[in-house]
Amino acid sequence: MLWCKQINKPDRKTGGTRQNKGKNVKDRQKWPGRRGLYIFAALWMLIVLPLSAVAAPFAALVMDARTGEVLYSSNADTQLHPASLTKMMTLYVAFEAIENGEITLDTPVRISSKAASKPPSKLGLKAGQKIKLRYLIRASAVKSANDAATAIGETIEGSEAAFARRMNRTAKAMGMTRTHFKNMSGLTESGHLSTARDMTILGRQLFYDFPQYYNLFSRRQTDAGVRTVYNTNRKLLSAYKGADGIKTGYTSAAGFNLVASAERNGERIIATVFGGRSSNARNAKVAELLDLGFKRAPRQVTERPPRKPNYQDPGARSLPMLSVVRKSLRPKARPGSLNTPAEAPMLVAEMKDDIKEALREAVAAPAQPAPSQPALEARQISELIETSLTPRARPQDLQPDQAATPDQPEVVSRVSTSGGRHWGINVGKYNSRHQAERILLKTALLEVDTLDGSLRRVVKQNSGYAANFLGMSQETADLACRRLQARKLSCTTIGPPPG
Repeated sequence: MLWCKQINKPDRKTGGTRQNKGKNVKDRQKWPGRRGLYIFAALWMLIVLPLSAVAAPFAALVMDARTGEVLYSSNADTQLHPASLTKMMTLYVAFEAIENGEITLDTPVRISSKAASKPPSKLGLKAGQKIKLRYLIRASAVKSANDAATAIGETIEGSEAAFARRMNRTAKAMGMTRTHFKNMSGLTESGHLSTARDMTILGRQLFYDFPQYYNLFSRRQTDAGVRTVYNTNRKLLSAYKGADGIKTGYTSAAGFNLVASAERNGERIIATVFGGRSSNARNAKVAELLDLGFKRAPRQVTERPPRKPNYQDPGARSLPMLSVVRKSLRPKARPGSLNTPAEAPMLVAEMKDDIKEALREAVAAPAQPAPSQPALEARQISELIETSLTPRARPQDLQPDQAATPDQPEVVSRVSTSGGRHWGINVGKYNSRHQAERILLKTALLEVDTLDGSLRRVVKQNSGYAANFLGMSQETADLACRRLQARKLSCTTIGPPPG
């Protein structure tokens, strides 16, 4: 529509101006319509837009961190967008990789173009830039930087998809039953969902499993290598007594989320909120829930820390078997150890069946070698297996104290050859002796380097059968556990007996 400038002419009677009456009437007819548009636009900005920003459903859960007891819940099992609460799992897996020896805090990380292109919040990293892992961890925990979190995942697993699979495997092992991750930053993506209950479980695991890193979440500011970054949760950390973490999160789809932990007089409470309307409203609600938690939690309880994730499942990693064992490598029985000659072929056949079954399971498992372990050729694997499972000859210098006589049992006194090998490892507890023995055999095949020369021993206990490797030095036991845990297999070291 074209608008013409109105020309005002002097009015001799009044000394002012007189206007075209027809034009003035048209203006009076148009102004009410334009004024209505202004009013409608103002109402849209004041009412409709704020309502659309808080459309995310509300959910909350309060937990006594000492025992895992739920003290309050509301909509806690509804799957919602977690936003940057996702980075708690990203950091948990990173801490786990450091503990397993897959990577170190000082490992230089090369930033990919995908990581550099992530939207804010971000550290501002450039594609091709190199920065130590420790700074990426700080930026993810404190600044909630999306580019830093993406770089962490790509470095540990090679791609965002592979790292997301590892996050989901870890979540499942923790008991986070209604969580599915698609990325390591928490940016909104279809199917990337979690719940208030699951995120509270994750926050508790972070506190107990990695206390050496937990202080990151309470830092108001920190050096992130390229610059100093400030905590997205510093308002609550400053305002609420005893607050020491953990993680904030916000997207338009998620609303304002927060998992917060606070400790007072030996009591620790974790409160989680999804779908806050603003950061201030979210913080006020979390403070209210923490107060409720401290009020309801008992003063004195027996602390029951959560168990670390158990990754011993069919999806665990295994060393690829590139050759087929054509004969039983199990040691032959000594002469006279069998009651009847007929037992020998039956026992050997049973042993062969066990070994074949163990090998089939090892071959069927995903063929992914342990981190930093070079791939082995088929001939090398066969040689290692044969060396590991073939009994060693008795040292020639070991002699009996006295010659045995026909009517006197032989008494042999052995020289100690342990060399301090009083340590061992446990690779799990099982319902039957047969199952424990099979796991020992499979583990020996997978980790022949560190378990060579150790003794496989099944120990019956009240709650099942423990599968142990004994006769190891402390260094070898520690190394074996690190390598097995890197394959996502259960392993704990066993110290020497007291006395």
